[in-house]
Amino acid sequence: MIVFLNGLYVSKTPAYVWMEVSGVGYEVNISLHTYSQIQHMDKGKLLTYHQVKEDGVSLYGFFDEEERILFMHLISVSGIGANTARMMLSSMRPEEIRQAIVTENEVVLEKIKGIGTKSAKRLILELKDKLIKVKLNDKIVTLQHNNLEDDALHALVSLGIARNAAYNAVQKAIKLEKNVNVEELIKLALKNI
Repeated sequence: MIVFLNGLYVSKTPAYVWMEVSGVGYEVNISLHTYSQIQHMDKGKLLTYHQVKEDGVSLYGFFDEEERILFMHLISVSGIGANTARMMLSSMRPEEIRQAIVTENEVVLEKIKGIGTKSAKRLILELKDKLIKVKLNDKIVTLQHNNLEDDALHALVSLGIARNAAYNAVQKAIKLEKNVNVEELIKLALKNI
């Protein structure tokens, strides 16, 4: 199995990169997220996922471990293949995908090409608990940033409001009022439910 490649970027596009490593050329499929990180580099290291299927062998490359781990989680969901996972990572940043899954925001997930209602529900059902805590570099990183939005969302959910409805209400409230404290944000959100 190929775990990473370290070499020259011979050719780069938003969909794939050709890498020369010790005289051997590799075609590596990448997301727009990874492309944005490497587009101005001549050489570097890509973490990889080596996919072997009946109809071919493919390499998928990632600039960082966070994106690679999320990709592995996404393809573990029934009906989500490697190309769909790559499309998701090209449409949204990894932390945005995680947040949408953890907050059960089907609407955000459905905006991604190739993700319908059933796929969005399956992603949330199968990945929510796995993504609440992600182990990276021997540290546990929780996805709750404890910012104003998160605090308001948690308060609304603890009041018994469905997470998706609470998230949408908080987002509407933030658009209406920019400089508010958490109590004011919760009150505004409650008016939007």
